[in-house]
Amino acid sequence: MTGETRQTALILGATGGIGSAVARTLKARGWAIRALHRDAAKVAPKSPDFEWVQGDAMNAGDVLAAARDASLIVHAVNPAGYRNWGTLVLPMIDNTIAAAKAVGATVLLPGTIYNFGPDAFPLLHEKSPQNPVTAKGKIRAELERRLERASQDGVRVIVVRAGDFFGPGAANSWFSQGLVTPGKPVATVTYPGRKGTGHQWAYLPDVAETMARLVDRRKTLAPFAVYHMQGFWDEDGTRMVAAIRRASGNPDMKVKAFPWWMMPFVSPFVPLLKELREMRYVWQEPLRMPNDRLIAAIGAEPWTPIDAAVRASLADLGCLPPEAALPQRALPAPRQGEAVEVAG
Repeated sequence: MTGETRQTALILGATGGIGSAVARTLKARGWAIRALHRDAAKVAPKSPDFEWVQGDAMNAGDVLAAARDASLIVHAVNPAGYRNWGTLVLPMIDNTIAAAKAVGATVLLPGTIYNFGPDAFPLLHEKSPQNPVTAKGKIRAELERRLERASQDGVRVIVVRAGDFFGPGAANSWFSQGLVTPGKPVATVTYPGRKGTGHQWAYLPDVAETMARLVDRRKTLAPFAVYHMQGFWDEDGTRMVAAIRRASGNPDMKVKAFPWWMMPFVSPFVPLLKELREMRYVWQEPLRMPNDRLIAAIGAEPWTPIDAAVRASLADLGCLPPEAALPQRALPAPRQGEAVEVAG
């Protein structure tokens, strides 16, 4: 960081998709990265340029010790496998808030749309009413309320909400767990949305870059700063499928409906499927997130063209050879209503 002391970011959830993406992006900008993990010795060789600290996000003392001299805490940690949300999520954010308050750090939270119910659709703004219809959504809404209260008590907070994640590292996502099968060439896409219904996606590297740009400006933002990303808007549920077809080079790729009818039978035994079933409503109604506030804050939203983003995503999942993931510079996101250029 030119002209100033190197700053430290504590990453909670550094082995997850968004946590690792934000950590790498901040590292490239000159930040020192400290990562808290319950088995630090095991994961450290995968990212040897991070400072790995043994500890648990459920332990307030561990989080406080790891946050020493940090000016940013990235709270990207979630219970593994969607288990025990009711007992783990809120204590972890309380520990992050306490540590941030003690050391004077800003908290950066990757937000979700789970804390909004269908009454907030189809245009979801930063201050849309939060009336969640699921247990997970209610917990996320309370998590954000606690952060907002903390911001009134001197803790700076940045929340970035986006659509469904996809991209390298986003292993636990609709793209990787629903649309395609990791490790296999794409012969069929399973699409969960209602025919003709729009859906919003977010490419993970673009999300991480957006967060980093907001962090750069954190001292000029509101104490509780919430932003929505536009990401990639699939206006009728066909454009993501078409991008996968182009990237895979398979013009005959079949598309089948997601088997929602099976969920009541299998979800009691698979926590992930239970969560997917509860969030079905986001696939039945169009949901779009305007990014006007974000543009006002950072000038333009980072945006990787969809074909390049899908190629990189499929290559990361082993559905394409690694050389298919060509480097692609992020561009400013098109404004709502603008046409998006696609290959074809």
